[in-house]
Amino acid sequence: MAKLALILKSQKVPKYPSRGYHRCKLCGRPKAYIRLFGMCRLCFREQAHKGNLPGVTKAS
Repeated sequence: MAKLALILKSQKVPKYPSRGYHRCKLCGRPKAYIRLFGMCRLCFREQAHKGNLPGVTKAS
């Protein structure tokens, strides 16, 4: 789980646009972010297995 201070910091409007970065909406993870879904790869996989993401199926 990400630190609350870093999650709040990322929600502020940055001084310069290039300083902004994305975080997962569910867990706050900054890396492996999938923009289309707004979550990290770990949360994406969990939600896909549960069937919460419409149109997403397993490859195999």
